[in-house]
Amino acid sequence: MNPFSYQRAATPDAALHAITARGAKFLGGGTNLVDLMKYGVETPTTLIDVTHITSTEITSAPNGITTIGAGVRNSDLANHQIIRTNYPLLSHALLSGASAQLRNMATTGGNLLQRTRCYYFSDTAFSQCNKRTPGSGCAAMRGFNRIHAILGASESCIATNPSDMSVALAALNATIRVQGPKGKRAIPIADFHRLPGTTPNIDTNLKPDELITAVELPAPRFAKNSFYVKVRDRQSYAFALVSVAAGLELDGNTIKSAGLALGGVAHKPWRSAEAEKALIGSPATPETFRKASELAVAGAQPHAHNAFKIELAKQSIVRALTLAAQGVQA
Repeated sequence: MNPFSYQRAATPDAALHAITARGAKFLGGGTNLVDLMKYGVETPTTLIDVTHITSTEITSAPNGITTIGAGVRNSDLANHQIIRTNYPLLSHALLSGASAQLRNMATTGGNLLQRTRCYYFSDTAFSQCNKRTPGSGCAAMRGFNRIHAILGASESCIATNPSDMSVALAALNATIRVQGPKGKRAIPIADFHRLPGTTPNIDTNLKPDELITAVELPAPRFAKNSFYVKVRDRQSYAFALVSVAAGLELDGNTIKSAGLALGGVAHKPWRSAEAEKALIGSPATPETFRKASELAVAGAQPHAHNAFKIELAKQSIVRALTLAAQGVQA
């Protein structure tokens, strides 16, 4: 690990001022950043601890909007009564991720900023990684790419986003609140993470000098009918080959509204507007769910070792929607 200095920011303004220093990084729970520092992938010169200035509160307003402070630990978020009651999809997704020990450390803001678990990115012995070293190439293209993206990838990068929490937030249509030198702004979750394009080294649309302050969830629609499916190589502490966050608002057996997002298949949580449109106004039947699954993975471009993800995604979508419609609680 490279030498670095440590600062504990006393206020958000102090943190924003300190981050302008060359090589500075914000430090939350550190569950991803510290690992990458150990591998030599991240080499910050200064860590700015923001855990004492980011909110650890979860509040619900009279209009139904719930605000989650960026400093809320994943374990606290998953087990909070408001989240368990109104947004069980988010609770289920969080409890599917990492281990209990890591969930006790990881923060809401930090989870949003997780970097890929691509082998070629995290191992500096591989020189070709456009995400780590722009312009160097993508070793995964012709390497072992079983865990890699089938949707939204580019010639520059086929890495996937590893977050379970972000997949649920995408299905719930969350908003990310951030603060920077020019003030505060809101970023819809759909616009927060980026597809790789020609700049896979840039994971999100958060500016380098901006700090995540909160996540907002709209008034709950899927409290009674939602489910998170995660398919992985082992039962715990493994990242998704494919995951599905499915939420349905039902009127009898008719779908009034829907949220559907996939993980493990793209550089960002993958939400299909076409699949959601096909669900709305349709009966909650296997035929409807199969049609939605086809639309959700339309245009998939597999590589040598991950074509299985297409059928796996379809079956996972049908399963998640079926269990959501049945009101099954994890």
